[in-house]
Amino acid sequence: MDKNIARLRRAKSTRAHIRNLGVPRLSVLRTGQHLYAQLFTADGAKVLASASTVQADVKSGLKSGKNAEAAAKVGQVIAERAKAAGIEKVAFDRSGYRYHGRIKALADAAREGGLQF
Repeated sequence: MDKNIARLRRAKSTRAHIRNLGVPRLSVLRTGQHLYAQLFTADGAKVLASASTVQADVKSGLKSGKNAEAAAKVGQVIAERAKAAGIEKVAFDRSGYRYHGRIKALADAAREGGLQF
């Protein structure tokens, strides 16, 4: 089985569970060079906030966009933007990725920023 197909299968089942919870979803996309985080409404129809290593305010001061330090910065920024949108409780959608490395760094930084998973 292809790695990406297996990851998408895991993500699909997780998203089905999150949809039943009825809380906003913090979704993460990890590429080789960058990391993206988006905050969706409970039904997934609208993006409430987003942050990525591509954005200039996040990228400033970072050596690379593909390490745990960059992931922590994205987590801090998404937490600030979620707070500004009036959201404190979210469901963390790791998109089928293992909870370690950059994904864990992003989640920990978002928790420190005030988001509750």
